[in-house]
Amino acid sequence: MNNFKKLALLLLVVISTTTFAQKKKVAVVTFYANKMISFSGLGNGYDFLLKDVLNLRDDPNFNLSPLLEKYHSNFFNDYSKEFPFEILPENEILTNPKYLAFTPKYELSNYDAKNYLVYQNYKYVYEGMMGKYNEEGLAKALADKVDGVLFVYIDFGLVPGFGIGKTMTIKMRVNTRIALYNKTGEKVFAFTEGENSKKTGVMVGGVPIIKPEKLLPMCDSALEELMGDLQKRIAKIIKKSDAKL
Repeated sequence: MNNFKKLALLLLVVISTTTFAQKKKVAVVTFYANKMISFSGLGNGYDFLLKDVLNLRDDPNFNLSPLLEKYHSNFFNDYSKEFPFEILPENEILTNPKYLAFTPKYELSNYDAKNYLVYQNYKYVYEGMMGKYNEEGLAKALADKVDGVLFVYIDFGLVPGFGIGKTMTIKMRVNTRIALYNKTGEKVFAFTEGENSKKTGVMVGGVPIIKPEKLLPMCDSALEELMGDLQKRIAKIIKKSDAKL
């Protein structure tokens, strides 16, 4: 092997090693589903549904756990591969003393906790408007381990289907929010993606039927629609995010 080839090979090794070493690391710090089905998408005049929605939330038959498990599995097994950074194994974060010691602002009371289904050993951590304490706090607490922290959650809401007035059908819409903050708590990206269910529900006298056996299949249908091309959407949205970490 001549000197030129040796030099070229050495440069290739150095570049490859440097690129690998520079790959940023990120921790998922919250992962949950909102159990309160929104009805704001139906328009005005549906405030009377709040009691039914609360009853639904408290009904053990309205079990969103399989859906959250499905989304969690897809997120870590598929979607995470589209990120230009490495997501640390969950056990490294969820057993981290600094994560365990962190007390989020807007921590859930026993009553509020009914509204959310938090995946396994994660904490419920609010992110978004008024969330600076949590975003900066967790980012700085874990700065010795990762370059950023990722917040992930899904929520569901009723939206119009076909028809008008009392003969209108309804659909379920699922939204996911995925937000990344760097180690100083500065936002790198935050986006919401959503899809409507293919399955529909019905109105009886202009009133949606709020029952687990009616709404759970719609929730599942909406999630399937969302997951259908979410991997491609993520790849486009976060294409330039690595430079901001």
